[in-house]
Amino acid sequence: MRKRGIMQTHLVFTVIAKDRPGLVERMAEIIAGTGGNWIESSMARLGGEFAGIVRIAIEGLHADELVEKLQALSADGIDITLRSDQTGAELPEGASAHLDLVSQDHPGILRDITRVLSEKGVSIEHLETEVVSGSMQGEALFKASADLRLPGGLDPASLSDALQETAGDLMADINLID
Repeated sequence: MRKRGIMQTHLVFTVIAKDRPGLVERMAEIIAGTGGNWIESSMARLGGEFAGIVRIAIEGLHADELVEKLQALSADGIDITLRSDQTGAELPEGASAHLDLVSQDHPGILRDITRVLSEKGVSIEHLETEVVSGSMQGEALFKASADLRLPGGLDPASLSDALQETAGDLMADINLID
């Protein structure tokens, strides 16, 4: 519960370190120890590295102490970069949609799809990609899954048409769910 008159600050930071047990626990201990509240995060192990982005809420008067303690983790090879300092989270506007893509892997797939999204003013809220072994031939398949936020006035069907046009050029299977 928030005390009356005490301003909450929301901090968003990135973390990257060589993957090893206890990384998240060390950050969580510092955040809780300074009175912070872990709001949301997305973290993954990629190529032996641990990377993530974290959003927390903390009373403004403790924010500097928290930032100092998190940045001190660099002595242990845990690099923290503060990306924003704001008083609250903006509520998303516009319709949401989900995109799934599968294509034979080759350079430029993500560039071509994100170009269409950018031209239409679509924001990517969450994106996961991977390359996996395909059918019995063993060819590599590129897979992408994205949660999207459409701008006001953009009809999901119009976006789907634009994506399907690009999908044909890429020989990709794209599914847009609104």
